[in-house]
Amino acid sequence: MQQSIDTCSSHSLLHSSIDFSLSFNRYHNMGNLLKVLTCTDLEQEPNFFLDFENAQPTEAEREVWDQVDVVLKDAKAILDELQAYKGAGQEIREAIQNPSDDALQEQAWAAVVPLVGKLKKFYEFSQRLEAALHSLLGALTNETYSDPTQHLEREQALAKQFAEILHFTLRFDELKMTNPAIQNDFSYYRRTLSRMRINNVPAEGENEVNNELANRISLFYADATPMLKTLSDGTTKFVSENKNLPIENTTDCLSTMASVCKVMLETPEYRSRFNSEDTVSFCLRVMVGVIILYDYVHPVGAFAKSSKIDMKGCIKVLKDQPPNSVDGLLNALRYTTKHLNDESTNKTIKSMLQ
Repeated sequence: MQQSIDTCSSHSLLHSSIDFSLSFNRYHNMGNLLKVLTCTDLEQEPNFFLDFENAQPTEAEREVWDQVDVVLKDAKAILDELQAYKGAGQEIREAIQNPSDDALQEQAWAAVVPLVGKLKKFYEFSQRLEAALHSLLGALTNETYSDPTQHLEREQALAKQFAEILHFTLRFDELKMTNPAIQNDFSYYRRTLSRMRINNVPAEGENEVNNELANRISLFYADATPMLKTLSDGTTKFVSENKNLPIENTTDCLSTMASVCKVMLETPEYRSRFNSEDTVSFCLRVMVGVIILYDYVHPVGAFAKSSKIDMKGCIKVLKDQPPNSVDGLLNALRYTTKHLNDESTNKTIKSMLQ
């Protein structure tokens, strides 16, 4: 925001129809973005209405947008396949209970091999997703504009893609956590493959997943939230590989995105602009996703007093949703963040998440 506001009484700007109209007119041509101000105890922080539903790439965004779009086009199919993943539990149980029955061993192997092909595909997609994330972070944190706020103002289509990656990530991990068949199938595959090697039995599918790849895939699925870990590690890696960029460029991008989502969710005027109710759950997932990334990348995390994320406000927004609709997201904050249980974390925040 180019004008500085000196007192928190200016929070009333939000409720002033005249100033709201001026803000709208001023920014309407900038990708349908509304810039508003709120106050926190510490400082005024910028918040936007970001059009997650309709943002289209400008010419300057097009190259990165096209790269990321190729990856995101495959994301829905990955989620559909994961949701439909039934596993080979019955065939595996029968094979284990009847170790001398060759027919049952063959049936179990025949059932598991194509499933392992799917698990490999999901793992390889996580690598593509990390590469897409690096492209977006590179575009949204570089020195083209003076701060990440300007990036998000002018590059809404890239911000939307970043949000879509986070939305996919949390949805993937929710599905994975409720499907124990994934790890069971892969463990059985590895045990059987090892036994076949010892007995010099040719193994169909072995060429698809060699030992080194199998180790990486196994580590991937051993994590409770594998996609989130991929993104957290990827964001940390981005920061460490780009030492010429201040870490604040990345953390401010993440904290601003959290503010964007919080304000859109808690402000009825903004929420009414969503064309689809699905955009509410989209915003909630994105808000939680950027909080977790911020918590991993920022030296003291999202819950510290110096954090630029209004954690109490974000948790309140989650708790204001219909009962049981955000349990997975609250659990993500409880169990997949890095700094929640630090001594420095405000007791109120801890109790809100209990």
